[in-house]
Amino acid sequence: MHDALRIDCDALTLFLTNMFRRLGMAVGNAEICADDIVLTNLWGIDSHGVLRLPIYAQRLRKNVIKGNPNIRLLADAGAMRILDGDAGMGFLVGHHAMSHAIELAERCGIGAVSVTNSNHFGAASLYTSQAARAGYMAIAMTNVQPNLVAPGGSRPITGNNPIAFGAPTRLGFPFLLDISMSTVAGGKLHLAIEKGERIPLGWATDGKGCPTEDPTAALEGYLLPLGGHKGFGLSLVVDLLCGVINGGAFQHQIRSMYAKPNDSSGTGHMMIALNPGLLLDENSYFDRMDQFYCTIKSSPLSNSDAKMYLPGEIEHETRERRRAEGIPLPSTLLEKINGLASQLNVAPLAATGRC
Repeated sequence: MHDALRIDCDALTLFLTNMFRRLGMAVGNAEICADDIVLTNLWGIDSHGVLRLPIYAQRLRKNVIKGNPNIRLLADAGAMRILDGDAGMGFLVGHHAMSHAIELAERCGIGAVSVTNSNHFGAASLYTSQAARAGYMAIAMTNVQPNLVAPGGSRPITGNNPIAFGAPTRLGFPFLLDISMSTVAGGKLHLAIEKGERIPLGWATDGKGCPTEDPTAALEGYLLPLGGHKGFGLSLVVDLLCGVINGGAFQHQIRSMYAKPNDSSGTGHMMIALNPGLLLDENSYFDRMDQFYCTIKSSPLSNSDAKMYLPGEIEHETRERRRAEGIPLPSTLLEKINGLASQLNVAPLAATGRC
């Protein structure tokens, strides 16, 4: 494994904001993207954090994705809307769409916003967290280029299409569940390469459909579905909701930002917000969530020293620890992004120590 260095989260946020500003983003847009990337690393979801900066920067420099998109309303029908993301940076499009969903949920109790013509939007839980902070339950999902084989298949026909759910709690962190429909997210392969690590068998196949422990070979091959036919079927559902029903791209119409770096991805999203305040008063809602939480926490474990976690709790604990100790980045990645910073005339990012 390559050396890992510790990076102060505030320094990383400033660095990324400056990078996105130099790449042409307005201040507010640069801050949104920087905050999202840093939050993702703080949660410990390193496969979707600053690791992705080089490809985002490459695509922004070539104007393949837009740092200041003109996001347009295509259809407005009661509690549902369709937006055109204008080939924008996915973080910006995703937050804009969830804001629309929250607005609809405030008025109608539920809001659903489907998005066309977007790009990679990072971790889906960024948007369910956005809703939970505002007091709403939410679902966020996105389709991606086909990278998932059916059980027994030899060629990908659907993406690993992540889906996230969020809900507000009194716990100091929201309930957050974020899963892709593959055994592991594709970003874990990039992270394994950056760290110089092998991957477990069962994550992916090589280009010939054979199981592999080599992350480079896996990137040239395919991901395996979570839970066999169950994950495969759910990936199809996400593609229906994010691409088929809104007139956007789906299946092989979507382009990979790595395999097709000079093309906008055409990715679609679906954001759904639910207003619990229209069903229960606030105290009743949180009392019932407390009861829900306590039932999970009190469930006995076979290992008495182990801890039962609620979805979102590990990320919360990781966030608090990394705020205090710093975010670990592979030394090779820090070297890579500082090389990019030099090209853009941005001050380099310095480590505070080694992990």
